Amino acid sequence: MKKIILSVAFCLGLTTINAQTKEELKTQKAEKQAEADALQAEANAIQAKIDALPGWTKGAFGTIGGSISEFNNWYSQAAANNSSGNIGFTVNGFANLNQEKFFWRNSANINLGWVKLDNKDNPIDSKDFEQTTDVFNISSLYGRKLSEKWAISALAEYRTTIIDNFNDPGYLDFGVGATWTPIQNLVVVIHPLNYNFVFSKGDTVFESSLGAKIVADYTRQIGAISFKSNLSMFQSYKSSNLSNWTWINSFSYMLWKKIGIGFDVGLRDNKQETVNYAQSQIADLTAIPAADVPSFENIDNKLQTYWLLGLSYSF
Repeated sequence: MKKIILSVAFCLGLTTINAQTKEELKTQKAEKQAEADALQAEANAIQAKIDALPGWTKGAFGTIGGSISEFNNWYSQAAANNSSGNIGFTVNGFANLNQEKFFWRNSANINLGWVKLDNKDNPIDSKDFEQTTDVFNISSLYGRKLSEKWAISALAEYRTTIIDNFNDPGYLDFGVGATWTPIQNLVVVIHPLNYNFVFSKGDTVFESSLGAKIVADYTRQIGAISFKSNLSMFQSYKSSNLSNWTWINSFSYMLWKKIGIGFDVGLRDNKQETVNYAQSQIADLTAIPAADVPSFENIDNKLQTYWLLGLSYSF
């Protein structure tokens, strides 16, 4: 009996010691985490001062995503025997010059993707990778500083596709106005005088026009996290049908050295592109009643979206 009591007491003692040790370790971890957070805050503050110094600031990060698969005798799907694969990548780069009296900010965004579906039971289907995502955007902003937060500025921005239908359409915005930098890493461009040049081939619905341009860009790195958000809007003075906006967000979390996880998502509203795409899906527009031809008046202008999740690499 005495041995049993001693054994129970011994076990209870070990449990108490383990519990105390666990609580002590949790406390130590919390203290170290607080110290690390404080050091990271100091590092971010120093980096902000470095970024504010005159001179060039350059950087880039991107995301690569892909997958492959093969099915044999998988009868629950239409193509029971097939192999498929997809690959996509994005690159976000910037080169900014900051001087006492002026600044010059340059950025680029590229997003490309391909997919392949080889139906082994269909000898005439395509076995090649087909282009699915094609986004190319570059911009250059120059400003003469009026104060710490305001500047008179000029912006040139070009958007198109580079694999399929290069410059068809292509958009070139050029305008002047003001740039506001309320906080570090945030740039807001307000240009009431902007011309939106639209390039296209053949007889299309695309049309250039005068309007207002608003751009908001936020790019920052906090520890292992890098992210960029860019909203570009054009409001046509001629017609709302000629207006458009694009919002692209890129995130990257570094896991090991320069490799991590990346996520990109893009949103766009462009009625000209919607109408042009709908008309291109009809082989002969003259063969259908005029009232049924896709137009600005009868089109369902759905929101355009894309996203990509995969490995990321910071340059």
